[in-house]
Amino acid sequence: MTFNTPSKKPIRFGKFEVTDQASFRWIFHKSTHCYCLVNIKPILPGHVLIIPYTQHPRMTDLSPLELNDIFSTTQKVQKMLASHYFPDGNPKEGSFNIAIQDGPESGQTVPHFHCHVIPRTKESRVIGDGVYAKLQGEEGNIGGALWDKAVELGKRPVQMGKFPRVDDEDRLPRSMEEMTQEAALFREQMEKLGYSEVEFNDK
Repeated sequence: MTFNTPSKKPIRFGKFEVTDQASFRWIFHKSTHCYCLVNIKPILPGHVLIIPYTQHPRMTDLSPLELNDIFSTTQKVQKMLASHYFPDGNPKEGSFNIAIQDGPESGQTVPHFHCHVIPRTKESRVIGDGVYAKLQGEEGNIGGALWDKAVELGKRPVQMGKFPRVDDEDRLPRSMEEMTQEAALFREQMEKLGYSEVEFNDK
């Protein structure tokens, strides 16, 4: 299994560098215009993010090439997650939530476009549409969780969405080790499916 090495040019998710020594192994796949990151506070097992290298705040800021690459990569990640979580690796044996919070009023706390991919098994049906409330609540506050791990980056991001917040104090940020192990597992699954990486090349 190969591991991602830190890029010459830092890769950022908003103001958070994800290619530093602590977190570069959280990236489990890189394509031409985007990368895939395990989530610091997953709503359900396998909850990952697809993020463009360029820090576009909104979906409308993406170029057609970036948009195509992000959604093509999202489909590949779905197939990889299905191979890990669903019976016989069949994407039709489970479901997915594909979510985008586009702007602060939608609950976006990191002003850098990203797509959530959340595998749903038959066992996760009990949460139903509650996944959307969780995305809008503290559970989905990725910016806040990253802020908690970083040093003095200014005011902590707060969710601004209108959905009711769900208290879930037991859902704590994962350790670096847990995230590194999951990224290594998903990286290996992507390689098994023949999805090769493209090195980030800042043009």
